[in-house]
Amino acid sequence: MGYLIAYIVVFLLAATPFFEAIAIIPIGGVAGLNVFLTGFIALLGNIITVLLVIVFIESIQAWREKRRIKKGKPEKTKKSERAQRVFTKYGLPGLCLIGPTVGSHLTALIAMSLSGSKVRTAIWMSISLTLWCAGMAVFTHLGFEYLLGDAELSNTLRDFIENY
Repeated sequence: MGYLIAYIVVFLLAATPFFEAIAIIPIGGVAGLNVFLTGFIALLGNIITVLLVIVFIESIQAWREKRRIKKGKPEKTKKSERAQRVFTKYGLPGLCLIGPTVGSHLTALIAMSLSGSKVRTAIWMSISLTLWCAGMAVFTHLGFEYLLGDAELSNTLRDFIENY
C-alpha cells in the first residue's frame, strides 16, 4: 500500500506547476521507487496538466494579466524576453525542447502566446517532456546506483514507504 501512495504522490507532484517531472524522477529513485515507472507516472502527471494549460490558455492569460496589473508588475520579464529570443532563433520546437528546464507549464503559456497553435504546442511539449523524462529516468537508473550505492538516506525513505 505504501508504494501505491508513493506513486500517487509522484503523479500529483509532477502534475503541480513548478514541480517538474524531471525533478521528481530522481527523488523517486532515491526513495527506492522503480525509476522507469516513476518516470512514466511523472510524465503522465506533467503532460496532463500542460495539456490543460494549453486547452484553457485564454482563461489563464486573462487571469495572469489581471494579477500582473493588480501587483503592478511590468509587462515584459526577463524570462519572457529570453523565451522570445529562443523562439525567434529556434522556433516552437526549440522553445518546447528547452522548456522543462525552466518550467513546462510556463513554457506552454509562453509558446501559446508566441505561436498560437494549440495542436503544435501540445505535440512539441509532449515530445519534449517525453524526451526529458526518459533521459532523466535513464540517468537516475545509471547514476544513482553508481553515486549512492546503498546510501542511508535511500534506506530510510524505503523503510518509510514500506511501513506507511
